[in-house]
Amino acid sequence: MLQRPLPLERAWPLHGAAGTRRLEREGAPSPASHSSEAPSELMQRAGAAVARLALAIAPHAQQVWIAAGPGNNGGDGMVAARRLKHLGKEVCVSLAADPAGLPADALAAWRQAVQDGVHVVTGEAPPPLLGSQDLAIDAVLGLGANRPPGPTLAGLLEALSDLPCAMLAVDLPSGLNPDSGRSPGAWSVRATHTLSLLTLKPGLFTSDGRDHAGEIWFDDLDVDAAGVPPDAWLLPPPVAMAPRRHAQHKGSFGDVAVVGGAQGMVGGALLAARAAHAAGAGRVQVDLLHPDPVDLDPLRPELMFRHGWWRSQTAALLAHTTVVAGCGGGRAVAEALPSLLSNAARLVLDADALNRIAEDGSLQSLLGARGGRDRQTVLTPHPLEAARLLGLDTLAVQADRLAAAQATLSGVSK
Repeated sequence: MLQRPLPLERAWPLHGAAGTRRLEREGAPSPASHSSEAPSELMQRAGAAVARLALAIAPHAQQVWIAAGPGNNGGDGMVAARRLKHLGKEVCVSLAADPAGLPADALAAWRQAVQDGVHVVTGEAPPPLLGSQDLAIDAVLGLGANRPPGPTLAGLLEALSDLPCAMLAVDLPSGLNPDSGRSPGAWSVRATHTLSLLTLKPGLFTSDGRDHAGEIWFDDLDVDAAGVPPDAWLLPPPVAMAPRRHAQHKGSFGDVAVVGGAQGMVGGALLAARAAHAAGAGRVQVDLLHPDPVDLDPLRPELMFRHGWWRSQTAALLAHTTVVAGCGGGRAVAEALPSLLSNAARLVLDADALNRIAEDGSLQSLLGARGGRDRQTVLTPHPLEAARLLGLDTLAVQADRLAAAQATLSGVSK
């Protein structure tokens, strides 16, 4: 069933290349039920989904051009071409491969398409002249973007890069890494729409993915992915606040304390405190680490400034407060961290709190112990802060953000 994951209304499991390949194998029909004269049921479902979405995107297209690669992604495009031809569309397929070398499913799809009169050209023939109302379909690489393309594939990808019409990518925009979302740049495709098949890939939602995928659609092809653990989850925003009863007051909605804002960086702590109040916290206390702290926020006079708050709190009181530590905290936040890591029931660690933890093994041990004591912790590193926590550089983190996040969690849990 065709679905739109965004805007998020529920959690979506994300599966990388390995999990998708496994699901593809498990969802494929047995050899006994698969005729070499027709593509597999899975490929037929995929091609049908592509054709349905193509009609929805460009219902008035006079021409549909499909760029098909040498693998099963190209086979999905062939099935879509045949269906669109049956529906009265003028379809042209550019196949960047010798048909004899196609995988069995894609070869069967090519044969059916040619038999039904779909115009298929091979080699480096230029695409048809497309107008703004027409549609291009990128069925070149999909999950198969694991090395730089040869001359024929490169020419096809270049032809996809400068079109006046909408473009639908099959499974992934060609060149986009399904796991990391990284794009090689020179030969990667920018689609206006992407139909992710079988699974949603993490790379569509991180790094270069959102810039290359356009509007994201999903079809699970009627294959249940419950048996394959996801690599990550795409989570919706927090649930909106429930209506508040008239008899309630600010003490009914929990306390947030922000510890940060050293000299020259007070703004970070104020922004965090304002956000907490706007999100519904009952009482928000601000412990500025500036040597001469302010005691009023004119934009949010509801905020309560408590200089030295973290020093005066007992372990029992800290256990009932959500604490945000590090926002603009500089080196001064280091003194507060042992107490906060040990006693805060719910702790958000940002900015300089993470920098101090990255350079102090004892703080790392306290952070790692929180999970075993059922203390909830959220880390919010930007790439440089994540690199410091992992002992890497920012290039390594940016190369695979999901892997960096998983490595950070693994390190914290030890």
